[in-house]
Amino acid sequence: MSFCLETYLQQSDDYKVLIARSGVKQCYKLIEENSKELIHVNPGDKVLGARLIGLPPIPVGINEDEGTILITYTKPCHGTAAIELPVDPDEMESIRKMDIGA
Repeated sequence: MSFCLETYLQQSDDYKVLIARSGVKQCYKLIEENSKELIHVNPGDKVLGARLIGLPPIPVGINEDEGTILITYTKPCHGTAAIELPVDPDEMESIRKMDIGA
């Protein structure tokens, strides 16, 4: 899947913001607590077209039953948010392959 996450967030309403204008560590904790499966990626890795920014390793939550992932999204001057986004099964598998095993 190749698209601009910023545009998606502006034009869609099928995502959830779990916490906004927060710190990276708070978002990481929330992702860990709200995910059935957890993988970790390196800073700068692209997930759904967005390069993830944060302290390594960066958690990415996967909730296969709901068809969603949880990621952090950092926007300059607005802080970091934890968001839950719907993804198709093929994209979910691609994200799993990014796991650095942390």
